[in-house]
Amino acid sequence: MRIDKFLKNARIIKRRTIAKEACEQGKVLINEKPAKPGDEVSVGDTIQINFGSGSMKVKVLDIKDNPGKDAATTLYENID
Repeated sequence: MRIDKFLKNARIIKRRTIAKEACEQGKVLINEKPAKPGDEVSVGDTIQINFGSGSMKVKVLDIKDNPGKDAATTLYENID
């Protein structure tokens, strides 16, 4: 699954266009490497998102196309 779509489906970032812009600005890393919006994410990958005030690091646990609101948080786990 594309990184921009995963970030939206997991509800880490609210909209796919915002996730795409974050990737283009170099704020998203997959396994310590800068991510492009079309880069593929698979189970076991680590994703780091750098926001203005801090950062968030998560591990991908599952990939689903259209998860419900409750299932979205089961797609990843926070790593700190």
